[in-house]
Amino acid sequence: MSTIKKLPPRSVTPLTDDLPGWTKVEGNPSMTTWIEYSAKDESMIAGWWTATPGTYHAKYASWEVVHLIEGSAIITPDGGEPVEVGPGDAFVIEADFVGTWQITAPILKHFTIRLK
Repeated sequence: MSTIKKLPPRSVTPLTDDLPGWTKVEGNPSMTTWIEYSAKDESMIAGWWTATPGTYHAKYASWEVVHLIEGSAIITPDGGEPVEVGPGDAFVIEADFVGTWQITAPILKHFTIRLK
């Protein structure tokens, strides 16, 4: 039998430390993560993420699907072209992405991350 779990925004205790692989490189941005769902087989997680303006250098180990609710950012792969994202945008960050997130306006995003 399948199960449906509605993800209410930010209903669990948040994680307030910077994510592993994320390093501040400009300004003093901060982030908060709410993991609202973890698959029983540990193959994926989903939840909400907020961040304040500034720039992080990020290293991804897994795929992430993002729906940006609020805010804006310029995401630039190392050696690649910048991609501007804003409210309403949906996008995928591929596993092994390495580059910067320049957060230009406070962000609220919903995410799903494939762990396996």
